[in-house]
Amino acid sequence: KDVKQVDESGYRAAERYPNLRYWAYDWQTDEMTMRKYQISASERFYKQEYCGCSYSLRDSNDWRKANSIPKIKIGGDVAGLGDRYFSNALVDAQEESQEVVDEFFNQANELAECGKDLVERKKRLNVYKNRRKTEANDGKSLGLNNW
Repeated sequence: KDVKQVDESGYRAAERYPNLRYWAYDWQTDEMTMRKYQISASERFYKQEYCGCSYSLRDSNDWRKANSIPKIKIGGDVAGLGDRYFSNALVDAQEESQEVVDEFFNQANELAECGKDLVERKKRLNVYKNRRKTEANDGKSLGLNNW
Protein backbone atom coordinates (compact mmCIF):
# COMPACT_ATOMS: atom_id res chain seq x y z
CA LYS A 1 0.00 0.00 0.00
CA ASP A 2 1.14 3.51 -0.73
CA VAL A 3 1.64 4.98 2.77
CA LYS A 4 1.61 8.56 1.47
CA GLN A 5 -1.72 8.00 -0.28
CA VAL A 6 -3.21 6.33 2.80
CA ASP A 7 -2.05 9.16 5.07
CA GLU A 8 -3.35 11.88 2.72
CA SER A 9 -6.72 10.12 2.57
CA GLY A 10 -6.77 9.80 6.36
CA TYR A 11 -6.10 13.51 6.86
CA ARG A 12 -8.80 14.47 4.33
CA ALA A 13 -11.34 12.17 5.96
CA ALA A 14 -10.54 13.45 9.47
CA GLU A 15 -10.98 17.08 8.38
CA ARG A 16 -14.66 16.38 7.81
CA TYR A 17 -15.33 15.63 11.48
CA PRO A 18 -14.71 18.22 14.22
CA ASN A 19 -13.26 16.03 16.98
CA LEU A 20 -11.48 13.47 14.86
CA ARG A 21 -7.71 13.49 14.38
CA TYR A 22 -5.98 11.18 11.92
CA TRP A 23 -3.01 9.44 13.49
CA ALA A 24 -0.18 8.99 10.99
CA TYR A 25 2.07 6.23 12.27
CA ASP A 26 4.39 3.75 10.61
CA TRP A 27 2.62 0.50 11.42
CA GLN A 28 4.71 -1.47 8.92
CA THR A 29 7.57 -2.40 11.21
CA ASP A 30 8.54 -5.96 12.13
CA GLU A 31 7.40 -5.36 15.70
CA MET A 32 3.99 -4.02 14.65
CA THR A 33 3.54 -6.85 12.17
CA MET A 34 4.20 -9.42 14.90
CA ARG A 35 1.87 -7.55 17.23
CA LYS A 36 -0.83 -7.76 14.56
CA TYR A 37 -0.46 -11.54 14.49
CA GLN A 38 -0.44 -11.77 18.29
CA ILE A 39 -3.70 -9.82 18.55
CA SER A 40 -5.23 -11.75 15.65
CA ALA A 41 -4.38 -15.06 17.34
CA SER A 42 -5.55 -14.04 20.82
CA GLU A 43 -8.85 -12.79 19.39
CA ARG A 44 -9.13 -15.71 16.91
CA PHE A 45 -9.76 -13.40 13.96
CA TYR A 46 -11.11 -14.96 10.79
CA LYS A 47 -8.57 -15.53 8.01
CA GLN A 48 -9.84 -14.46 4.63
CA GLU A 49 -8.00 -16.45 1.99
CA TYR A 50 -8.08 -13.78 -0.71
CA CYS A 51 -8.38 -9.99 -0.82
CA GLY A 52 -12.14 -10.02 -1.37
CA CYS A 53 -12.41 -9.00 -5.02
CA SER A 54 -13.69 -11.34 -7.72
CA TYR A 55 -10.34 -11.21 -9.58
CA SER A 56 -8.45 -12.37 -6.50
CA LEU A 57 -10.95 -15.17 -5.92
CA ARG A 58 -10.57 -16.28 -9.55
CA ASP A 59 -6.76 -16.10 -9.59
CA SER A 60 -6.41 -17.76 -6.19
CA ASN A 61 -8.67 -20.63 -7.23
CA ASP A 62 -6.79 -21.05 -10.54
CA TRP A 63 -3.51 -21.26 -8.62
CA ARG A 64 -5.03 -23.71 -6.11
CA LYS A 65 -6.42 -25.91 -8.88
CA ALA A 66 -2.99 -26.08 -10.51
CA ASN A 67 -1.52 -27.12 -7.14
CA SER A 68 -4.26 -29.63 -6.18
CA ILE A 69 -5.44 -27.45 -3.31
CA PRO A 70 -9.18 -27.20 -2.65
CA LYS A 71 -10.95 -24.08 -3.90
CA ILE A 72 -11.53 -21.25 -1.46
CA LYS A 73 -14.57 -21.92 0.66
CA ILE A 74 -16.14 -18.73 1.93
CA GLY A 75 -17.17 -19.09 5.57
CA GLY A 76 -17.17 -22.29 7.58
CA ASP A 77 -14.55 -23.64 9.95
CA VAL A 78 -12.17 -25.18 7.40
CA ALA A 79 -9.73 -23.31 5.17
CA GLY A 80 -7.91 -24.60 2.12
CA LEU A 81 -4.58 -23.54 3.61
CA GLY A 82 -3.98 -23.80 7.33
CA ASP A 83 -6.50 -22.85 9.98
CA ARG A 84 -9.64 -20.81 9.32
CA TYR A 85 -8.82 -18.53 12.26
CA PHE A 86 -5.59 -16.95 13.42
CA SER A 87 -4.30 -19.10 16.26
CA ASN A 88 -0.50 -18.97 16.46
CA ALA A 89 1.31 -15.68 15.82
CA LEU A 90 4.53 -17.28 14.52
CA VAL A 91 2.81 -19.81 12.25
CA ASP A 92 0.35 -17.20 10.97
CA ALA A 93 3.18 -14.77 10.21
CA GLN A 94 5.05 -17.47 8.25
CA GLU A 95 1.92 -18.31 6.22
CA GLU A 96 1.65 -14.67 5.16
CA SER A 97 5.35 -13.81 4.91
CA GLN A 98 6.56 -11.64 2.04
CA GLU A 99 8.43 -14.64 0.63
CA VAL A 100 5.21 -16.70 0.51
CA VAL A 101 3.26 -13.83 -1.06
CA ASP A 102 5.98 -13.18 -3.65
CA GLU A 103 6.18 -16.87 -4.49
CA PHE A 104 2.40 -17.06 -4.95
CA PHE A 105 2.32 -14.12 -7.37
CA ASN A 106 5.38 -15.31 -9.30
CA GLN A 107 3.87 -18.76 -9.65
CA ALA A 108 0.44 -17.35 -10.54
CA ASN A 109 2.01 -15.25 -13.30
CA GLU A 110 3.81 -18.29 -14.68
CA LEU A 111 0.56 -20.25 -14.68
CA ALA A 112 -1.30 -17.42 -16.40
CA GLU A 113 1.27 -17.41 -19.20
CA CYS A 114 0.62 -21.12 -19.78
CA GLY A 115 -3.13 -20.77 -20.16
CA LYS A 116 -4.86 -24.15 -19.83
CA ASP A 117 -1.91 -26.20 -21.10
CA LEU A 118 -1.24 -28.46 -18.06
CA VAL A 119 1.89 -29.95 -19.60
CA GLU A 120 3.36 -26.46 -20.02
CA ARG A 121 2.30 -25.56 -16.47
CA LYS A 122 4.19 -28.55 -15.09
CA LYS A 123 7.25 -27.63 -17.14
CA ARG A 124 7.18 -24.04 -15.84
CA LEU A 125 6.71 -25.18 -12.24
CA ASN A 126 9.56 -27.69 -12.35
CA VAL A 127 11.52 -25.39 -10.03
CA TYR A 128 9.14 -26.46 -7.23
CA LYS A 129 9.47 -30.18 -7.92
CA ASN A 130 11.54 -31.13 -4.87
CA ARG A 131 9.16 -29.31 -2.54
CA ARG A 132 5.98 -31.05 -3.69
CA LYS A 133 4.67 -33.62 -1.24
CA THR A 134 2.43 -35.30 -3.78
CA GLU A 135 4.57 -35.26 -6.90
CA ALA A 136 3.12 -38.04 -9.02
CA ASN A 137 5.41 -40.64 -10.52
CA ASP A 138 2.57 -42.91 -11.63
CA GLY A 139 1.82 -41.08 -14.90
CA LYS A 140 -1.81 -40.56 -13.86
CA SER A 141 -1.51 -36.98 -12.63
CA LEU A 142 0.66 -34.08 -13.65
CA GLY A 143 2.11 -33.54 -10.17
CA LEU A 144 1.22 -29.88 -9.89
CA ASN A 145 0.69 -29.92 -6.13
CA ASN A 146 3.21 -27.63 -4.46
CA TRP A 147 2.17 -28.55 -0.89
